[in-house]
Amino acid sequence: MASKSFKASRSNLSSTSDAPSEGLNKPPLPPTVAFGRRTSSGRYVNYSRDDLDSELGSGEFMNYTVHIPPTPDNQPMDPSISQKVEEQYVSNSLFTGGFNSVTRAHLMDKVIESETSHPQMAGAKGSSCAIHGCDAKVMSDERGADILPCECDFKICRDCYIDAVKTGGGLCPGCKEPYKNTDLDEGAVDNNGRLPLPPPNGMSKMERRLSLMKSTKSALMRSQTGVGDFDHNRWLFETRGTYGYGNVIWPKDGGFGNGTDDETGEPTEFMNKPWRPLTRKLKIPAAILSPYRLLIFIRMVILALFLQWRVKHPNNDAMWLWGMSVVCEIWFAFSWLLDVLPKLCPINRATDLNVLKEKFETPGPNNPNGKSDLPGIDIFVSTADPDKEPPLVTANTILSILAANYPVEKLACYVSDDGGALLTFEAMAEAASFANIWVPFCRKHDIEPRNPESYFNLKRDPYKNKVKPDFVKDRRRIKREYDEFKVRINGLPDSIRRRSDAYHAREEIKAMKLQRQNRDDEPIESAKIPKATWMADGTHWPGTWLHPSPEHSKGDHAGIIQVMLKPPSDEPLHGSADDSRLIDLTDVDIRLPLLVYVSREKRPGYDHNKKAGAMNALVRASAIMSNGPFILNLDCDHYIYNSQAMREGMCFMMDRGGDRLCYVQFPQRFEGIDPSDRYANHNTVFFDINMRALDGIMGPVYVGTGCLFRRVALYGFDPPRSKEHHPGYCSCCFGRRKKHPSVVNSPEENRALRMGDSDDEEMNLSLLPKRFGNSTFLIDSIPVAEFQGRPLADHPAVKNGRPPGALTIPRELLDASTVAEAISVISCWYEDKTEWGQRVGWIYGSVTEDVVTGYRMHNRGWKSVYCVTKRDAFRGTAPINLTDRLHQVLRWATGSVEIFFSRNNALLASPRMKFLQRIAYLNVGIYPFTSIFLIVYCFLPALSLFSGQFIVQTLSVTFLAYLLIISLTLCMLAILEIRWSGIELEEWWRNEQFWLIGGTSAHLAAVIQGLLKVLAGIEISFTLTSKSGGDDVDDEFADLYIVKWSSLMIPPITIMMVNLIAIAVGFSRTIYSTIPQWSKLLGGVFFSFWVLAHLYPFAKGLMGRRGRTPTIVFVWSGLIAITISLLWVAISPPSGTDQIGGSFQFP
Repeated sequence: MASKSFKASRSNLSSTSDAPSEGLNKPPLPPTVAFGRRTSSGRYVNYSRDDLDSELGSGEFMNYTVHIPPTPDNQPMDPSISQKVEEQYVSNSLFTGGFNSVTRAHLMDKVIESETSHPQMAGAKGSSCAIHGCDAKVMSDERGADILPCECDFKICRDCYIDAVKTGGGLCPGCKEPYKNTDLDEGAVDNNGRLPLPPPNGMSKMERRLSLMKSTKSALMRSQTGVGDFDHNRWLFETRGTYGYGNVIWPKDGGFGNGTDDETGEPTEFMNKPWRPLTRKLKIPAAILSPYRLLIFIRMVILALFLQWRVKHPNNDAMWLWGMSVVCEIWFAFSWLLDVLPKLCPINRATDLNVLKEKFETPGPNNPNGKSDLPGIDIFVSTADPDKEPPLVTANTILSILAANYPVEKLACYVSDDGGALLTFEAMAEAASFANIWVPFCRKHDIEPRNPESYFNLKRDPYKNKVKPDFVKDRRRIKREYDEFKVRINGLPDSIRRRSDAYHAREEIKAMKLQRQNRDDEPIESAKIPKATWMADGTHWPGTWLHPSPEHSKGDHAGIIQVMLKPPSDEPLHGSADDSRLIDLTDVDIRLPLLVYVSREKRPGYDHNKKAGAMNALVRASAIMSNGPFILNLDCDHYIYNSQAMREGMCFMMDRGGDRLCYVQFPQRFEGIDPSDRYANHNTVFFDINMRALDGIMGPVYVGTGCLFRRVALYGFDPPRSKEHHPGYCSCCFGRRKKHPSVVNSPEENRALRMGDSDDEEMNLSLLPKRFGNSTFLIDSIPVAEFQGRPLADHPAVKNGRPPGALTIPRELLDASTVAEAISVISCWYEDKTEWGQRVGWIYGSVTEDVVTGYRMHNRGWKSVYCVTKRDAFRGTAPINLTDRLHQVLRWATGSVEIFFSRNNALLASPRMKFLQRIAYLNVGIYPFTSIFLIVYCFLPALSLFSGQFIVQTLSVTFLAYLLIISLTLCMLAILEIRWSGIELEEWWRNEQFWLIGGTSAHLAAVIQGLLKVLAGIEISFTLTSKSGGDDVDDEFADLYIVKWSSLMIPPITIMMVNLIAIAVGFSRTIYSTIPQWSKLLGGVFFSFWVLAHLYPFAKGLMGRRGRTPTIVFVWSGLIAITISLLWVAISPPSGTDQIGGSFQFP
């Protein structure tokens, strides 16, 4: 990676720096955000970001660094105490800030009421400072042991240590001897004895990290020769004097290993070793796929011939009936064509986790210690309202993430609380505390699934395949701890309320005492103090209060970042058989991944863009704090069911050609669905048929959760070699333009980052602040994430790869200025005049921001992959109630209508998108409009029975033959789809039923809502009203029987009532007529029964449990029946009379 493209000194990494930026044309900066920390006495001290970097050093010598090779008198030390202390300080501080406000670091004595013992946990229990009058905690290491900087073992906290160094002459307060190590910026040496390479002048923090990645060859030689045998001349020779720009692939003369493939030599160990792929395609057997494609072609021909015959043979007796039916049938054929064409190329895929382990975690020449060379993953969990999304469910999701089978130091979990609720904050802290015993228990006994709620509720035998003798004892103890954990979570709302009331009463008493002191003889009025929400350490919660007030409501609060679990150590930290521990953790890694609570700033007057805005805030904050090259986003109710899921997804990203994948989508699987799946909640037809089929084109659509993203794809960059793979429609007729020489000679690292339609121009770095905002730290992180996300260059066919062993170096420790920078990028003003939400990150402007975000990536030429694992990767919950299900479908359909009327319509897609992929996205925007024709077609059988006519003149043999062939081909296609997808016939039929239920209710409402919004700017909503039948708390599926009336139910009820009345009318007319026309009756009755069979689950849902149907259902049914009967009598009165109502007269 060429560092010259992203120049930034450490002093201007903050967006709030007053110094002008060189080389980047920045927009005007927002108001300056200062940084302050809260001392143990409650006093706030303001610092600039540069002061934070130089707290322990003298400003006169900050620009000088001396590197001395190790000698017998100068042996490398452990990592500097100050860096560990700074990270501990960050993990124990609650950072707040935002627009026009001071960024504060609030040092918290405790985060929750219960004690915490894990050394990574915020507010962990520890020794107290020995300085008189100070009650802060002593500095501790990764095991929780006290860090005592002086040999006299005098206990001192971080703040007092800084004061002793800066103002006390560097003397220990205990023994009055000078401290041995006080330099914050002293070069750290990792556990393998590697020495840092001297960085070139002017390099930023991110560039120094990148240069260390590229020095793996010299680091390897040093680790082989040992620390004591370090040869400085040999180091200079091995790096060719490039000082950090060496490469595992030996550079040829004149090259630095950063250019094209022609500039590097091939390593012999790669050429001699057989190369094994990480994934492979499993094609559908030709015995199934060939007949499937043939049937599609046959049905297309039959439909064309049938429609031609229908147009040429009108029903002259009922032209209105014939015309409506023909229009509907033409649209249905068009809609079926849009749905079936993308299914022509279905494929299955498989991964090889053994090869992944061999390539990335097995000791070898480039990785002698066998440390993980896998890239980092940042996992996003989003929640907004603890009342609608129970904190216990979110906590279980987080526990499954923390226990995932992925290198601990490469994982980071970010929880987005868009409501800023203290309940969610303390629930996450409780989850982090419980993870101290849950995660090692999962690792020790290989537990699946690693969601404690799901694990302890398993129906199968929990002792199957468990061989360790202490498993039963450990499981019993963990189960008891989990039960206590659930009780604590359930008691949090009441605990927070009682605590806040107590503190509020104390504040009122203080205010009254103050009034008495100021007013001796005057009558005292009750003091009016805002009723605040208080944290466990006795301070105000900076987010949303239980009783909202200015700057403390859901739409008006400061940005909050709390590192719940600080980053783990680089080396495994094994437990021991300590009696104080709940279970024996000998030889079990007890480290926990980084866990961060984030609540973005919200202020009145800003459009916060709901979930998409929250996701973009996490993208920016995570880029600064951990910068994982891959991002996995999960809903708060979707947990990791397969602990190996992330490894399976990484197989696709790290395989040959994986650098062109924007995301890996996993199927959604659900728990708690009724056995009959009455409302097709599993949605298997979509996830196992449509998505597998799209995987054979450019990849599946993004469905909102369970998706592993490539970070640079979210940033809006084009895929590598985009012109090579997508030359355009006219490339066969016109030759490609010759690339500009500067592009040909530019390093591959720069050519991999493109944002535009042309590869023939250099990326204009001056535009980056306008696109990503004015945080140079964020901009510096982009090339690092791109480099770390590349596949291994372990084969000549792998293009745009990285050298093996490049990601085995330790991560940089968190410091306060880094978290302060993260606070600034989650501020409400940060996205102003940038491309966030327009081209960068999650896209705004639609209810279904997930589909639009995936569409934009495919439109730029990226591909995606569908990863179906043997064991479900993720599981979540879905609404089993009819009304909730309809409103869920309404939201999806509304988003599709918005997509159709926006610039994201597939008709406007770029030439980089393949034709069949374009058809699939076009179907996404068009399918709600089918409801208009479906409603009409569902009324046609009733109209036919009422009028005595039919859609054709007579039931001829030709019509019946066409109808039979069309129906048979549809059934045969369904059978073949079931064969190659693996779903069951009942699931396919349930999907067909709910297609009609949703099409006649939610889809129609979405079309109306979308048209009113687009044409008139009117937004309407469909609300829920009465409830019935859900009072059985012992029934797992009690929600299934709850009937909540909604206006969405009116069209399906009307269709059912009309068709039932029409069948009765048709039979009556035919039986009592002089010349019965049974053919027309049978035609109408057949189609009416077809409609009623599809609506059967809807009718069953209206009945509730044991006939507890709400009164409003009977009222509407009666009104509809009476109205239809009166209309029919008025339209077609009985024979022998010319007045409405026939010969009937009132007395």
